[in-house]
Amino acid sequence: MGNITWENPFCGEGASCFRLGTDAQGNAYIAIAGAEDHYLTDTREALRTLIQDIKDGKADHLL
Repeated sequence: MGNITWENPFCGEGASCFRLGTDAQGNAYIAIAGAEDHYLTDTREALRTLIQDIKDGKADHLL
């Protein structure tokens, strides 16, 4: 696995702060800010869909 490039933390209301990351192989990662060594990974398209659903209000309970 290549190196993960993490973006700045994204914090929802309350204490939910997440970081998104990508690598050169086209994988996407999401982790709780401060715990980047424990992450979920999927394709960039899957992560893009999750983010769009959150922005559209379909999954706002996740934050």
